[in-house]
Amino acid sequence: MDWQNKMVGSYDDEGKPYSGTYLRTINNQLSAIFNHAVKYYGLGKSPAAPTIKIGERQGSEMKFWTKEQYLMFSEEVMDKPASFYVFEILCWCGLRVGELLALEPEDIDLRKCLIHATKSYQRIKRRDVITSPKTPKSRRDVVMPEFLADELADFLESIPKERRERRIFGFTKNYLHHEMKRGCAACGLGPIRIHDLRHSHVSPLVEMGFGAIAIADRLGRETYEMTLRYAHLFPSKQSDMAEALDRGRRL
Repeated sequence: MDWQNKMVGSYDDEGKPYSGTYLRTINNQLSAIFNHAVKYYGLGKSPAAPTIKIGERQGSEMKFWTKEQYLMFSEEVMDKPASFYVFEILCWCGLRVGELLALEPEDIDLRKCLIHATKSYQRIKRRDVITSPKTPKSRRDVVMPEFLADELADFLESIPKERRERRIFGFTKNYLHHEMKRGCAACGLGPIRIHDLRHSHVSPLVEMGFGAIAIADRLGRETYEMTLRYAHLFPSKQSDMAEALDRGRRL
């Protein structure tokens, strides 16, 4: 219980309180460790068993920008090319923030319009840390729209040779929050979370008729996770199914 109280009052490396879903995840992982020790290593009882779980099972409501809203925002951050291209990749390719911030020039194949998502970036205790992707499914090639490859060509060419083996975008998520606020203030939009750009990428794909499996592959998610997370976006086929069964029964 002391540990729970400490976690609830803790802040991440950017000075922000941990989210409710993150706290619940950590709590569940700690409980799993204790339960494993009870089952295999002779621990009498899990210390987590009599406590109440902290955090939240579901995060805050996801938000979306329409294409028109995003274009209004992106126009206001064009004065800083690195900022502009970061948001372009997030919006049009649906990468996770950590995947994007880990990108190096060799990870972008302009000829084939591919982004190789093979790693993730985190800022831990004031240190830059590159890790493996979130899940095995996260390691993937994401096909860029041609216009984005054309946009990135000049930007990548402008990177000095001595920086070609470093991260393309040499800043942290905290900088992106700052740029998000700056762009929104300039165009009059309410700020959304950086991760909500990933949701904004999914919404038009659903409207275009792409299925959960195809979108999950693009996002680097398992199909069942995709279905659970974005179920409200997919049109219900229940009525169509019932009508088809009805027609079949009457034949």
